[in-house]
Amino acid sequence: MKRILSTGLVVGVICASGAWAADGAAVTQRDVNQQDRIEAGLKSGQLTTGEAARLEHKEGTVDRMEARDMKDGKLTAAETAKINAAQNRVSQDIYRQKHDAQAGNPDSASSQRMQADVQRNANQEARIGQGLKSGALNGQEAARLERGQAKVDQNEARAGANGHVSAGEQREIRHAQKRQSRQIHRKKHD
Repeated sequence: MKRILSTGLVVGVICASGAWAADGAAVTQRDVNQQDRIEAGLKSGQLTTGEAARLEHKEGTVDRMEARDMKDGKLTAAETAKINAAQNRVSQDIYRQKHDAQAGNPDSASSQRMQADVQRNANQEARIGQGLKSGALNGQEAARLERGQAKVDQNEARAGANGHVSAGEQREIRHAQKRQSRQIHRKKHD
């Protein structure tokens, strides 16, 4: 009887942690999708650099929320619902900004810089999601990495707040992204 009970408990814990990993991976996949939509808007000229910067600020807010909620290593149903609602608001903002009267110049140096930075964000979010799916990352590690992603998003938002991202500002963003990339690699391989 004790053996059956302990085996059932182990299976329950494994299923619960697997469900959490799936929720965490789904949350990070949504981040990837939204970063891809921002990049596509920049490439098509539907978003200006300033609009993309404001959207990155909002993405950073969501990343901080994810980091706070995952800090204890798990996501409750209420936390997942709250994050999903925040992501829905950002998704609506992306749609509105892409379909307003403002048009960006996708061939400008500033837009090209922002496009590259947003694409790297998407890649790093995908790496975090893959780490959660594979088990290479636990919830607490993912929380720390999401906090790092939030900082990168805020750097991008600050850089593009005036509607232009200079080469110097991009160097600072890339430096932060390199640090974040190294952190992702370390956490996935520790």
